[in-house]
Amino acid sequence: MEPGVQNRPASPWRIGDFRVLFSATALSQLGTNIGYVAIPIVAVTALDARPGQVGALATLSMAAFLLIGLPAGAWVDRMRHRRVLIAADLVRGSLYATVPLAWWLECLTLGQLYAVVLLNGCATVFFDVGSQSVLPQLVGRDGLVRANAAMVTLMAAGNVAGRGAGGGLLALLTAPVALVCTAVSYLASAARLTAVRGGDAPPKPAPGGARPRLGAQIAEGLRHVLGNKELRALALTASLGNLGSQIVNTMLPVLFVGELGLTPAALGLFWAVGGVGLLLGARCARAVAARVGYGRTLGLVGLCLAPAGLLVPLVDRGPWLYVAGAGWLLALFKTGMDNVLGVSLRQRMTSDALLGRMNATFRFLLSGALAVGAAVSGLIGEVASVRGALWTGGVIMAVAFLPVFLSPVRTRRDLPGQGETAGTTPPVKRDQPIPEP
Repeated sequence: MEPGVQNRPASPWRIGDFRVLFSATALSQLGTNIGYVAIPIVAVTALDARPGQVGALATLSMAAFLLIGLPAGAWVDRMRHRRVLIAADLVRGSLYATVPLAWWLECLTLGQLYAVVLLNGCATVFFDVGSQSVLPQLVGRDGLVRANAAMVTLMAAGNVAGRGAGGGLLALLTAPVALVCTAVSYLASAARLTAVRGGDAPPKPAPGGARPRLGAQIAEGLRHVLGNKELRALALTASLGNLGSQIVNTMLPVLFVGELGLTPAALGLFWAVGGVGLLLGARCARAVAARVGYGRTLGLVGLCLAPAGLLVPLVDRGPWLYVAGAGWLLALFKTGMDNVLGVSLRQRMTSDALLGRMNATFRFLLSGALAVGAAVSGLIGEVASVRGALWTGGVIMAVAFLPVFLSPVRTRRDLPGQGETAGTTPPVKRDQPIPEP
């Protein structure tokens, strides 16, 4: 932990470096969500991609988390975090800039899109791991819940604004303009991150001066996450949620544009509705957890709202579009609460020295689930039907809450104390109020 971090205010908004990180992440999220809409639409409309090819595109966008997700955590623990974030944004902006260039030169191919999303995923691995690892250094552990709530709220707002803007730009100004906006957003984020002053200290040398072996560091991170009941349950629930939602998301462009004949703007709006759910869930998480308890909130919200995922496969023209949209809103509301409370729990259960590897292990599992979900979705869509893929995803989303609901996490009222070991749940104290985070 950085010197003096315990004396920092609980509110992250009083910390200049957090405000810089927040604004840079806002720019990056805007670009990510515009690209999220634009890339599959380009594949379907300009390159006549089939369901299997759209699935392959989504799979490759997440494959980097399976390929380098675990070693990335150990690498990030050895690097200056601010520089990792800047380099990742520069790479992502440059990659996306090649797509409109190739479009205008009339040489764009599916192979190029595959390469762009794969390499962009590699850069995103480092950005995501570095961002979650630097946050406790900037705000201190007492400010983590508020900081995570702000970051998840930002991601949800990015889903609303970015995906809505992506659909609008595609409808009004064509895909090249949308992808130029994506590239510019990443480059602007990199420029903004140069103003961060913390989080760039050199890595602490290992005792005795010998650097631990990479494999040993990766294994330590895996043991930390998978070796205790609480972190393992959080990882399983989040992974199942990602698997189900990605199976649905991968086929939505094919269904909306290819089969139902709806516009890209309608698809962007549907995705934006999910962003509204994320936003509301993130905003409600702290208040509900303060009254009910952190783990209890995760369990009860999952039990009540996860089944809403079964409404999403009903999407069609007319009233069913609104029914499916309501199910998507409720399912993503749960995800927004999970993100704030789950991330805060796992960060408080992890020492500073293990943060990079813990975050990388979670990202490996969660984004690995996205990669598998995209592949499964493309396969089901190709050999069975697009609807079959949507129902598969909806069922998985509906049962994803079970690992947390059946684990000790469900009985946890408070965040772990500073000295509490991961997996050690303190006894429930019903006669004491929960302190405001």
